[in-house]
Amino acid sequence: MSKNLYDVLGVAKSATEAEIKSAYRKLARKYHPDLNKDDKNAADKFKEVSAAYDILGDKEKRKKYDNNEIDAEGKPTGFGAGFNGGFEGNPFGGGSYRTYSSSAGNPFGGAGGFDFSSIFGDDIMSQFTRGSKRGGFAYNAPEKGQDASYNMNVGFLEAALGTEKGISLNGKTLNVKIPAGTESGQTLRLKGQGYVSPNGGENGDALITVNVLPHPYFKAEGLNILLDLPISIKEAVLGAKITVPTLTGKVKVTVPPYSSSGEKLRLKGKGIKSKTAQGDEIITIKIMTPQNPDKDLEKALLEMTDTAVRTF
Repeated sequence: MSKNLYDVLGVAKSATEAEIKSAYRKLARKYHPDLNKDDKNAADKFKEVSAAYDILGDKEKRKKYDNNEIDAEGKPTGFGAGFNGGFEGNPFGGGSYRTYSSSAGNPFGGAGGFDFSSIFGDDIMSQFTRGSKRGGFAYNAPEKGQDASYNMNVGFLEAALGTEKGISLNGKTLNVKIPAGTESGQTLRLKGQGYVSPNGGENGDALITVNVLPHPYFKAEGLNILLDLPISIKEAVLGAKITVPTLTGKVKVTVPPYSSSGEKLRLKGKGIKSKTAQGDEIITIKIMTPQNPDKDLEKALLEMTDTAVRTF
């Protein structure tokens, strides 16, 4: 029993031209011999879907097929079925599988001018057009190996200052350079450190996605480092010299008398250093009340003259 070409492409008989073309593209990619060198049945399956598309992808041939004027092999049905030598839609010359070359609906390259990249896309075509050809296709064309992916956790200070870390990937130990200022979610590419090409092409790349771990008190904003500085009411009113951390060590800062929560102090050049710029450390003052009751503080505050601090 003759096979149903619509079933071969996995589409309904009512499928549009676009749906038929899309179905063929997916199947052609799936079964193309260059992409299935270890599958002996792939070439036959590829020929089968290509032959189906040669008929269903051509308006006139599809119409004849739907009207039972030609069969699934493109041969005329009824009278004249035995005279296939001059039949334009016959994909089999002399009873053997024909090499597609000039039909307007030809899904192969050949001399017919069919744009094969419309089926496979430009990327895969650039691979097929290199190497030796058989029947209009390039076989054994060098293909780039697959990229290898890796997720790496990096400490906040390591990402801010830059560092190098060793990882094991694809059976190799790689040294990954983390540039200063690397942000969480960034992907670093190591050229040629991915999987080996299956047929002599370039190796794939290693794609390292960085996850920057949070810091107990630092945050990054571009090249600037942000730090909240808790101070007591006494330090806020009288002022104080306080030791604070930076990326490269501790320094002393001066909190001016009568400072308010939300005021900022800037330590110039204490942020992240890139190749072209240097960030700052920005300190935000946070006034903290005592956690335990302080009767002396309460008495002193009650004796203070009320001052207007609101404008609403």
